[in-house]
Amino acid sequence: QVQLVESGGGLVQAGGSLRLSCAASERTFSNYVMGWFRQAPGKERQFVAVINWSGTSAYYRDSVNGRFTISRDNAKNMMWLQMNSLKPEDTAVYYCAANARWHSNWYEVYDMDYWGKGTLVNVSS
Repeated sequence: QVQLVESGGGLVQAGGSLRLSCAASERTFSNYVMGWFRQAPGKERQFVAVINWSGTSAYYRDSVNGRFTISRDNAKNMMWLQMNSLKPEDTAVYYCAANARWHSNWYEVYDMDYWGKGTLVNVSS
C-alpha cells in the first residue's frame, strides 16, 4: 500500500506562514489525486485542498481560498500545502491523502484510498 508521511507542522503566530510537506512511497504517485484534510479537537475531519494528477488544477475550501496553495512534484513524489495569513481557527491536525479518482463534492469526502498519520498545526492568537 501507499505510505504517506506529513511534516512541517508546528506552532506559528496568527498572520504567519507555514508549509506542510507530504512524502509518498508510491512509485506511481502520478496515478493519484492528492489532497489535504484537517481535524480540530472535537470536530469532524474536513476537506482543505486537492490537486489533480498532473498538478494543473486545484480546488480549495472556501475558508482557505486565497490563503493556502497546494502543489505537487510527481518526479519527487512530493506534495505541499503553503499556508499564509494563518488564523487560530486553522489549528488542527493536517492529513495528507491520496485517491485514484476525483470526487464530485470534496466537502463530503471521507473515503480517500490512503491517509498519512497527520502533522499538528497550532496557530496562536
